[in-house]
Amino acid sequence: MDLRHLRYFVVVAEEGNITRAAERLHIAQPPLSRQIQQLEEELAVPLLVRGSRPLTLTEAGQFFYAHARQLLSQTRELEAMTRRIGTIERKLSIGFVGSTLYGMLPKVIRRFRSEQSTTELTLHEMTSMEQISALKEGKIDVGFGRIRHEDPNVRRIVLREERLVAALPSGHALTDRPVISLLDLVDDTLIVFPKAPRPSFADQILASFHDRGLEPKKIYEARELQVAIGLVAAGEGVAIVPASVQGLKREDVCYLPLQDHNMVSPIILSTRLLDESREIKLLIEMIIRIYEEEKIDYIRY
Repeated sequence: MDLRHLRYFVVVAEEGNITRAAERLHIAQPPLSRQIQQLEEELAVPLLVRGSRPLTLTEAGQFFYAHARQLLSQTRELEAMTRRIGTIERKLSIGFVGSTLYGMLPKVIRRFRSEQSTTELTLHEMTSMEQISALKEGKIDVGFGRIRHEDPNVRRIVLREERLVAALPSGHALTDRPVISLLDLVDDTLIVFPKAPRPSFADQILASFHDRGLEPKKIYEARELQVAIGLVAAGEGVAIVPASVQGLKREDVCYLPLQDHNMVSPIILSTRLLDESREIKLLIEMIIRIYEEEKIDYIRY
């Protein structure tokens, strides 16, 4: 058994069809069928239920598929880390969700560039879920996101829990209040973001309403944070955003604190599980120093 067998089987299992799997792998169908048969002969158990449409997995096939996917992911992780270790030039690639730019991330980037000037730093805006895939594929080394997603190949560090606030258009009936609740907002159009891919920050906000037995009267899905704030300014609805977004000062948008102190959004640093590189350790240590300097509460781990 080799990695090629694992990769072929995983693609067949995902496609549920030999023909589509062969097209995805850019090989002919007969050789692919023979490779799967050889794998079953080597294991001495059937992995596919023949004759089913789409192709389904036997119980042994389901077990093999789950572990083959994990092994292939670990292999990609090993390749990425080995390339980094073997590269003389220091590099660090960071993925981030747009809302983190309103918090401490810009200061973190500036400080890292200053203190580690010999390290080439690259930045990539991507959603939290895109970061997970990019980490496992070796496209980025660190991710800053907001979604709590469990993955056996990803190490997740919750740096802090950021308070959420309500963004309302200036002149809204609630803007004269010092604090409001989610119940106060259910009759407004709730603007959530991003629209895709999901799950995302939008789902966190919707879950916050549902967990309290509330259902917004109308929901509008915006492509990104900036669009959501622009729609709020235009009077199209209200939004729930991280408190740091208040730094984006606009005369036509009013930010109000929420009564519920449990209304928070995590800032999560993610890395590959086994990646203990020097640059990542230095980055984490530096973030802690910055939080302490700014007297920002962070989660000690």
